[in-house]
Amino acid sequence: MSHAIIASIYEARLIAWNAARPEKLKIVFENTAYTPAVGETYLRAFTIPGNTASNTLGGDHRLFTGVFQVSIIAPAGIGKTKTNPIAAELTDLFPLYARYTKGVATSVTMSPVDQGPGITGDSTYTVPVSFSYRSDVAV
Repeated sequence: MSHAIIASIYEARLIAWNAARPEKLKIVFENTAYTPAVGETYLRAFTIPGNTASNTLGGDHRLFTGVFQVSIIAPAGIGKTKTNPIAAELTDLFPLYARYTKGVATSVTMSPVDQGPGITGDSTYTVPVSFSYRSDVAV
């Protein structure tokens, strides 16, 4: 249950950021089909849930950990001119140790946003940007 809540926290933040941008990007979330236009830069966002734990002998606690990843997908062959500025914006959007609450879940950004290596495909260049999160919930 709380992994879904945590995903919705970060997804909502990403949607709000995109709405405020002068150049809007399509954001594709988990299990959603999308065929991009030729030459389009867009985002794919998803959570990678970790194990759920309990840190109390009474079992009245749940620890949810995982990774939130946004893949920036741009046309191949144009260098990093599209991806680097977006990665920088995402780094600012999810600051280290920021706390976000929805319902019973408060999620904390536990690692700095990290830009992974670019992956060149036949027609796309993908740059993964991710951070780890943690949420402690009393049950």
